[in-house]
Amino acid sequence: MNGTEPTSSEPPSAERATGPTTEPPTAPSTDPTRGTTPFETAAEQLRIAGDPAMGDAAERARLAEVRQEEISVAQMVQAVSDPRCGAVITFDGVVRDHDGGRGVERLEYSAHPTAGEVITEVAREVAERYPDTLIAVAHRFGPLEIGDSALVCAVAAPHRKQAFVACDELVDTVKQRVPIWKHQVFDDGESEWVGALG
Repeated sequence: MNGTEPTSSEPPSAERATGPTTEPPTAPSTDPTRGTTPFETAAEQLRIAGDPAMGDAAERARLAEVRQEEISVAQMVQAVSDPRCGAVITFDGVVRDHDGGRGVERLEYSAHPTAGEVITEVAREVAERYPDTLIAVAHRFGPLEIGDSALVCAVAAPHRKQAFVACDELVDTVKQRVPIWKHQVFDDGESEWVGALG
């Protein structure tokens, strides 16, 4: 050894052992649409220079409601459809058949009279924090069966990272702040009221 060669006792990498791969070399990228992005990343770090203006927050929060009628991801996707957007991320929160190790037979959501105002406020706040996004979100109330959609949303953006991060924050914030409660009926005949929040 001449002192400039590596002295590591680790085995050679797979590339050195088998020859070069056909993949291009990876170099550090400043493009925020590439690679991993923790959900805590600031919205400004996800913006891409040259993307078109998307409008103000109130205009971009295209649909936000609490209603008794059926809701669907397809309705939310239609609300955020826009030729400027290359990504649409959706969430479909459905009623499951268990909670806390107990079988759930059915449930009913109750909404405070201000729930519609609060969900609209949340949608606008998330749109304000993520200025490249279009947002649609809805939460049901009333009796729901197993498999019914209870909370659905869609977030569209020119690039996927903005949409992923904003959708995650939207769902968490709706569950934290919108005043909705659920009455669960278990398969053993017992029931309980729990906050849908959180």
